[in-house]
Amino acid sequence: MLQTVSADIHIHTCLSPCADLDMTPIKIVRQSITMGLSIIAITDHNSAENVAAVTAAARGTGLYVIPGIEITTAEEVHLLGLFESCQTALQMQDIVFEHLMPGENDEKLFGMQVIANEYDEVEGFNKRLLIGSTSLDVNRTIDCIHRHNGIAIFSHIDREVNSVIGQLGFIPAGMPIDGIEISRYTDIDRAHARFSEYERYPFITSSDSHELPDIGSASTKFLLAGLNFDEVRMALTGTDGRKIKENE
Repeated sequence: MLQTVSADIHIHTCLSPCADLDMTPIKIVRQSITMGLSIIAITDHNSAENVAAVTAAARGTGLYVIPGIEITTAEEVHLLGLFESCQTALQMQDIVFEHLMPGENDEKLFGMQVIANEYDEVEGFNKRLLIGSTSLDVNRTIDCIHRHNGIAIFSHIDREVNSVIGQLGFIPAGMPIDGIEISRYTDIDRAHARFSEYERYPFITSSDSHELPDIGSASTKFLLAGLNFDEVRMALTGTDGRKIKENE
């Protein structure tokens, strides 16, 4: 039986230097449940090191956690990669690390990059410059995500900074993207009017939360038969009755 569920598939943890240090696995899970979410995705900047901890923290709660990563392309476009397993997300992370611009994180300037475990304990710190870009262009990034059986979604296309529209001016024809994300600052109806030329892509909304109170501040309603990766993919493609529900 198909059921409507709420999903926030763009959430940062304390691993992202721009995120609050309270964005720990247990606290994220608790806040997500409080906000009535059934699905979340963990999408830190250029790293997937905390996805396993959040997945473990959610075990037994009924909350489905999608392992993900928000990749900054060579054009400085933010692109979400969502994956079926933590292992696959970490494989994508390896590729990102290989192409990440050199440099070490300046904690005083950008913030700490905390690697946490499922008990909200600090396991270490990532010293890479995660806030930076990679040498992977948009097309190659999408291809890498798809080769890992992932879902590729352009982040917050309504923003001027780090969006595909802001950086490139448009979404090139034939771009094999699986969806486009609208930020919580733009109403979905206005987004459809503003980006009507991109109606060929599914529109989703997410919080892009960097602080606990922002989790679930924007979410997407999916009509699914279960909480798993294939069901989310089917909703994005409108397969077998699965779909994105807007204003219903």
